[in-house]
Amino acid sequence: MRNAEKKFTVLDLLDLDLKEQNALNLRCIGGRKGLAREVTTPDLNRPGLALSGFYESFAWQRLQIFGRGENAYLKTLAEAGRVEALVKMFEYPMPCCIFTHNLAPAKAFFDAAEAADCPILQTDLASSEFSSRVIRVLSDIFAPQTTIHGVLVEVYGIGILLTGDSGVGKSETALELVERGHRLVADDVVDIRCVNGSILMGQGANKVIGHHMEIRGLGIINVTHLFGVGAIRDKKQIQLVCGLEEWDANKIYDRVGTDELTTEILGVRVAKLEIPVKPGRNIPIIIETAAMNERLKKMGYHSAQEFNQNVLRWLESENARALYFNRDDYL
Repeated sequence: MRNAEKKFTVLDLLDLDLKEQNALNLRCIGGRKGLAREVTTPDLNRPGLALSGFYESFAWQRLQIFGRGENAYLKTLAEAGRVEALVKMFEYPMPCCIFTHNLAPAKAFFDAAEAADCPILQTDLASSEFSSRVIRVLSDIFAPQTTIHGVLVEVYGIGILLTGDSGVGKSETALELVERGHRLVADDVVDIRCVNGSILMGQGANKVIGHHMEIRGLGIINVTHLFGVGAIRDKKQIQLVCGLEEWDANKIYDRVGTDELTTEILGVRVAKLEIPVKPGRNIPIIIETAAMNERLKKMGYHSAQEFNQNVLRWLESENARALYFNRDDYL
């Protein structure tokens, strides 16, 4: 789960390295002494009712978003000299106030925020666009998370988590998959987050060393430099878990595929395969086939179930034929 001791502050929000569709374009224009205030929830609040004097159920724990409507009302309050309405809001320890559309607050509001050490942030994004982006970013930050020892690869668009005891061949299998044109997400340590309550997103626990691999007998290799940027990706949804284990002659392994094994990660059930490893078995090709088979399942085609149905139809036809030819009145 998420580390309870790790705090996420307003300063951390400003320092997020976000690009393209996730960029928040935030800058601090006041109340810098309060940048250490903690953000405890990914939810937002539009404080229109609070500005009008109604503070019952005021969601002060959330980020306070000021759009054009709220800013226009602030100017009305300032022009009317109703400074007490502005000051009262800062009696609550809000994380920060964020003004969209590059808007700037009235001087009375600015002075009240400075006196209360409440950060004032500004962005050039529209209110709706900024809200959707910051909710998406904070939902990922506050999502339940765990760390698993394994290797995460993308094979034919399917995110596959390779697990197993140390030395079973997870990294070597991933290296062969990369050589065959697939992509590495993380080796050895995989950081997993549960997004939206049902999606498991995996990535390297450390961005600096995330795309390096440890190959016994060879050492540390840089996958990006050896195979190019097309052989890696930063994060990927986990859709299949392949557990590699030493071949056990006394264990009965599934040979048909009708047994639907699953494993639970952060409360989410994920399809799982148990793949025995022994000399002569080409594990990368087996995993490639498993990835293609998983894609077929998501498209509604289940090979093992179809095989089982075909066998049942064949048995039924054979039984019917036997009954027909064994009838006493046939002659």
